[in-house]
Amino acid sequence: MILHAPMIRYFDAVRRAGSIREASRRLHVASSAVNRQILKLEDEVGAPLFDRMAKGMRLTAAGEIFARHAITVLQDAGRAEEELAALKGLRRGHVRIMAVEGLAVDLLPDALSRMRRDCPMVNLSIATAGSPEVAEAVIAGEADVGIAFQSPKLPDLRQVTVGHFRLGAVMPPHHPLAGRARLMLNACADFPWILACEPLSIKPQLAPALRRLGRPAPAVIEASSIELIKRLTLRGFGISFQTRLGLEEEVVSGRLVHIPLADGEIGPSELGVYVRAGRAVSTAAALLLEILIDAVAAHAQRDADA
Repeated sequence: MILHAPMIRYFDAVRRAGSIREASRRLHVASSAVNRQILKLEDEVGAPLFDRMAKGMRLTAAGEIFARHAITVLQDAGRAEEELAALKGLRRGHVRIMAVEGLAVDLLPDALSRMRRDCPMVNLSIATAGSPEVAEAVIAGEADVGIAFQSPKLPDLRQVTVGHFRLGAVMPPHHPLAGRARLMLNACADFPWILACEPLSIKPQLAPALRRLGRPAPAVIEASSIELIKRLTLRGFGISFQTRLGLEEEVVSGRLVHIPLADGEIGPSELGVYVRAGRAVSTAAALLLEILIDAVAAHAQRDADA
């Protein structure tokens, strides 16, 4: 079922792909057909929508304006198709999720298991990225649902729910500091560190306490992957700093210890679930949001009780 002009879908494909050739490959349509639709659309709009460059296509100012319209049209069309299917007693649809990497261990699998049980005919696409990229993808219409830490308050981004998680020092159980109930950052400064770097949101959270440390941080490894940081911590490379999310299995099994940081400058990490502001979500996405609200609340309560 197509509830919008094909040229809008072709325009959106070129916008995402950055070239007619790549868009035609993704659409399984000849390049000439895609180009004709773009030219026809530009003729109807009365302005060029793309700058044609040697290395691809880039939106013009008019293209940026039309892109916002296209995203809205395509999202509304998808929602209408799902609602029409719901009238027939079907729970179909496709939800695109983008989330930070640390959720891939426990929270997301739990939520998606419930989604699969309740809505087995809904297709799910999942991608991982840093928190800034998650917000950008939701605003650009490239993800229906985003889950990220410390996302800024943006007019085009609506926060559906939020959970608070304590930032802590992470180390193997044989580490000299492993028996502490809470730790100040300066107590960790006599040992090597493994620090998160961009696009992870952890290092900016630590920045005020790092400035107050009054001496250079100990020899560090910096990494942009939560999974790599965890593996290096397990191998004894140093102390790392993060929430319990992504460490549940290792903490419960006793392979790692998570000790909350007591520095006043370090507040809790905020994990938010986001959708694009000003637009109604599809039926399938709404069902997933209900599940994610429960999952974030359950994990935040588990963190508070630990």
